[in-house]
Amino acid sequence: MPSPDAPFEEPLIELRQRLEELESYPEGTGRRKELESLRSQLAKRTKEVYGGLSRWEKTLVARHSDRPYTLDYVNALMEDWVEVHGDRAFADDPAIVTGFATFQGRSVAIIGHQKGRGTKERIERNFGQPRPEGYRKALRIMRLAEKFDLPILTLVDTPGAYPGVGAEERGQAEAIARNLFEMAGLRVPIIVTITGEGGSGGALALGVGNRVYMLQYSTYSVISPEGCAAILWKDQNQREVAAEAMRLTATDLLELGLVDDVIPEPLGGAHADIPETCRRVGEQLAVALEELCSLTPDQLVQQRYDRFRALGVFEER
Repeated sequence: MPSPDAPFEEPLIELRQRLEELESYPEGTGRRKELESLRSQLAKRTKEVYGGLSRWEKTLVARHSDRPYTLDYVNALMEDWVEVHGDRAFADDPAIVTGFATFQGRSVAIIGHQKGRGTKERIERNFGQPRPEGYRKALRIMRLAEKFDLPILTLVDTPGAYPGVGAEERGQAEAIARNLFEMAGLRVPIIVTITGEGGSGGALALGVGNRVYMLQYSTYSVISPEGCAAILWKDQNQREVAAEAMRLTATDLLELGLVDDVIPEPLGGAHADIPETCRRVGEQLAVALEELCSLTPDQLVQQRYDRFRALGVFEER
């Protein structure tokens, strides 16, 4: 059965199906040997497929519908989770989830995109495309976190801010710009993790941090490859060419100095082993929190300022 999320995974699907079927059979010596053989074949084939992905194919992995979203990380890593709704001005935006929790004994604020599972929830959450009230809700939580001296953890996974008429009428651009301005001056640690798509200002509005990390197959760009192709080549079918030119993968951005580190994903991508992906993200967050919580508020703001001022440095020849 072809994979609608990642067509290049088709060679792996039959092996996975055979493995799942065999695992449901009763125990037996012959079964054990065949299981080991199938697992070995699947691991080898997965390494071959994922070892040669193009930037466009990595973009498809970043968009995979089975990747973990914000609430998956919350459920796996956090305790005492209390979700907060509404921007106290217009409405609640389900495309962004916010709240407070305990992470390894430390109280934190959590803000992240949520695309949803299944058609009904995806529509309800607007496919992870926030409206202005979503960004204002996020800012409300950030201000509360600063008031109570809590670190802020943001999890970014959005194709971009919603471009609808209503969103524009309610000040989409202003809401994004306000978050950028406010996040730059918050006097608490901010740790950003790009977990899937980091699309344009919709991602950047949660992306001003003291540390910025990316999962191995996530992407971060000013526009989607399709959008770039439509503008530059007048043809969305040039999306693969655009993806190569844009250098939007985690490896690219680490080389460019735009992110601090890349978090390796399990073999086959984050969607292949969600618990392990969450564990790896949790390890990185714990290390970053330990480092940042030792800094003073003034040092945190200065470090964030210096970090973003250093982006885009170039030499004229």
